Amino acid sequence: MIRSLNTAATGMKAQQQEMDVRANNIANVGTTGFKKSRAEFEDLMYSTQVEPGAATGLNSINPTGVQIGLGVKTAAVSKDFEQGSAKVTNAPFDIEVQGNGFFPVQMANGQIAYTRDGSFKKGPDGRVQDRNGNILQPEVVIPPNSVGVEIGQSGQVNVVIDGQVQPQNVGQLQLVGFVNPAGLKSLGGNLFAPTSASGLPQQGQPGQNGLGTVAQGQLEASNVNIVDEMVGMITTQRAYETNSKVIQASDQMLQAINNMR
Repeated sequence: MIRSLNTAATGMKAQQQEMDVRANNIANVGTTGFKKSRAEFEDLMYSTQVEPGAATGLNSINPTGVQIGLGVKTAAVSKDFEQGSAKVTNAPFDIEVQGNGFFPVQMANGQIAYTRDGSFKKGPDGRVQDRNGNILQPEVVIPPNSVGVEIGQSGQVNVVIDGQVQPQNVGQLQLVGFVNPAGLKSLGGNLFAPTSASGLPQQGQPGQNGLGTVAQGQLEASNVNIVDEMVGMITTQRAYETNSKVIQASDQMLQAINNMR
């Protein structure tokens, strides 16, 4: 009975973590470039009372054995990097990655981080940066007398200077890919950092070497499907309640034993 109490408790803990993951997905349904997470579980070790294949007689063996599981644990929380839907904004510095790749940005401490959030702005010095002031890498500087910005699918940045007819090239956007993007470390603020699990960053021009292209004037929406999350939330809640009933039933069985005369 004590074993069933502990086993059901691990089930409640696992379902609570599942609910925490889904709550974060739902909270970020409107976050630009957000990638939903998925909790993955595995069973714990087993208490083996009879080994499978143990001899039960002179010429016979036990075909299954007696193995009693001891519960469940969260094995991983993985990111799903499926493409989110496009959200048209018509803002000149809003850029969507269509396909694989991340924008590299330099944070205030000098570290390079990576993001799918392409809602950039022009800083006071003309450099293109995100909403938190992280500078897009390589740097793209917009001249103060420019009256228009054009960004092609291959990442070429052209500006129209006041009084001139021909556009002038001022920079080239670069994207960065990873062998295993699910291995990136989430830093918050829509930023990721590479780890030994993600592999080394592989930088290149949009549209080349397996990297996606870019689209000006639109953003990538969150890839969270609110209906799927609501259905999963109900399933998780029911599983949590069922585990709690196992604890109640085990407690009642222990109470019956204690009341024996």
